[in-house]
Amino acid sequence: MKKKCNMDKFYNLAFPMSTVLVTCNDKKENTNVITIAWHTTISKNPPLYAISVAPSRYSYDIIKKSKEFVINFAPFSMVEKIHFCGTHSGRKTDKIKKTNLTLIPSEKIKTPSIKECYTHFECKLNKTVTLGDHCLFIGEVLNVRADKEILDKDIIDNEKIQTCFYLGNNTYSKLDTNKKRF
Repeated sequence: MKKKCNMDKFYNLAFPMSTVLVTCNDKKENTNVITIAWHTTISKNPPLYAISVAPSRYSYDIIKKSKEFVINFAPFSMVEKIHFCGTHSGRKTDKIKKTNLTLIPSEKIKTPSIKECYTHFECKLNKTVTLGDHCLFIGEVLNVRADKEILDKDIIDNEKIQTCFYLGNNTYSKLDTNKKRF
């Protein structure tokens, strides 16, 4: 039997979703980081990737003005830092400093990447689409880097790095590494 669910929280039924740490630079080149669970590939050619950000978020204005951002894929071992960056505002807190994250230069854009993350998508803002209460920032992926020891034929080997997934209600998890290949 199916249960009718609360429409106000429909998105909770789409979890789990992997979490990413998105870095962006303001006009003074100060780096902010925001945790995002609503993100996805949009196109292979051209390479486009989208993140969904509420206009109330500090990073929203930064990305709109700078027109670039880095999507940093973080392992489950960083779950406390991921949660902190998702529950504190960069308006009041230097999240990079508070979490002891290490910034490293990106290769194609000014915004730095996060060293502790295993994959980085350097994005130039391609299009901004307002959809309801969130904005979809579509980035053209200009450069991709990943820790070589976690790759298996250009695919992340989850046995070597465990992706962090958001389950809703401030709860996180990782995948069971039992996999089947067909």
